[in-house]
Amino acid sequence: MSPETAKSQETKTKLLEGALRTLTEQGIAKTSARTVAAAAGVNQALVFYHFGSVDELLAAACRYGAEKSVAAYRPRLAAVSSLSELLAVGRQIHEQERAGGHVALLGQLLAGAPTHAAVGPATSAGLDLWIAEIEAVLRRVLEGTPFGEFADPAGLARAVAASFVGIELYEQVDAVGAGAALDALEQLGVLVAALEELGPVAQRAVRRHLRRVGRR
Repeated sequence: MSPETAKSQETKTKLLEGALRTLTEQGIAKTSARTVAAAAGVNQALVFYHFGSVDELLAAACRYGAEKSVAAYRPRLAAVSSLSELLAVGRQIHEQERAGGHVALLGQLLAGAPTHAAVGPATSAGLDLWIAEIEAVLRRVLEGTPFGEFADPAGLARAVAASFVGIELYEQVDAVGAGAALDALEQLGVLVAALEELGPVAQRAVRRHLRRVGRR
């Protein structure tokens, strides 16, 4: 990579980080070329030089932030061996993301999606990165269990992701209620784990019951 290209990439990264910081600290209503450039420590003309518009910068920042977060947690998710563990890890990730300001950031991106054309698809793409990781875990941990034959990992992954997004937003107005919702998800994981530990005879009975229910 030439020095000029390296310098250009460094500036773009500064702008992406500056956009994420501005969204988190000031909100999308106060996010502009001027405020992002100030946070990045560069001239605001570079926003348009590198990204064309503020909306395109925000979209790129959304994808950049999601890719960084998913990459940071991928080894932990790859080590998950049960649904209950997945939910417990999800709660840990939630706590860390909240402490890092990323929950507030997600709220700002969702709030800005209706009025910033490029932000909605980018936010959806960022969430899809999380959904893909969750789906991979679900396919692995459900295989060989009574639920593996009947569960839809792709749909279930979206349900899990949507649940955590909803809880993250709900937490901003009712932290106690959000905590209770997370507790309930973990309890569900414990129940599933208990079923997974049943002996072969009991597991066959569970499968027969699920098949009967599925035919109704």
